[in-house]
Amino acid sequence: MKTSEETKHSWLWLVLLFPYVALLWLPFYNDVRPSLLGFPFFYWYQFLWVPLTSLIIYIVYRGVK
Repeated sequence: MKTSEETKHSWLWLVLLFPYVALLWLPFYNDVRPSLLGFPFFYWYQFLWVPLTSLIIYIVYRGVK
């Protein structure tokens, strides 16, 4: 039987799906507008997820550890 601590950790792993789904859903960000510093939305949206994904991985790691 799972303890409350194990249950807490099992849902925390699901947080790792956010970047996967956000980048897999291409019709959402396949556009030029809005541009940021001359970069179309398509590019800067993907670049934004690089540090966000690292932060999410760190949060999950600290939560499970």
